[in-house]
Amino acid sequence: MSSFVGTLKVEAKGDREIVMTREFNADKDLVFDCFTKPELIKRWLYGPDGWSLDVCTVDLKVGGKYRYVWKYLKDGSTMGAGGTYKEISGPDRLVQTESFDEAWYPGEALLTTTFVEKSGKTFVTINIQYETKEGRDTVVKSPMEGGASQSYNRLETLLDTLILEGKK
Repeated sequence: MSSFVGTLKVEAKGDREIVMTREFNADKDLVFDCFTKPELIKRWLYGPDGWSLDVCTVDLKVGGKYRYVWKYLKDGSTMGAGGTYKEISGPDRLVQTESFDEAWYPGEALLTTTFVEKSGKTFVTINIQYETKEGRDTVVKSPMEGGASQSYNRLETLLDTLILEGKK
């Protein structure tokens, strides 16, 4: 069992933003890989317990697309999302759009993820900018924080495993 280095912090900021921060006990190259390589993303980004990430494609280049499709294991229902990469400055910064197939908040979101390494730990900050205050508020009221926390806890465990396996 992993001891989690940091817990997810989620803050509403301004009228249209959410800022999520979390630290991981790994170098930023490995953490960046876990955010950008499909074979690693599939091992941690499947949301709340009871879901799986069945489709994960990444075309990691500016203008490239990514696509995720999650499946709820109890009834087989799916939820898809994807977007376009706007900026890739690996392993420091990643900017991408996000929209869901069945929009549960209005418009598209812009995610800016930064990876800052200090003393062997990587601090990840995800700034999510929504098109409207209504969209941001809808997400704040949703169970997003719990699902994201579970995913980031899985990422911490995956990082520990990869380090033990000598991947980094």
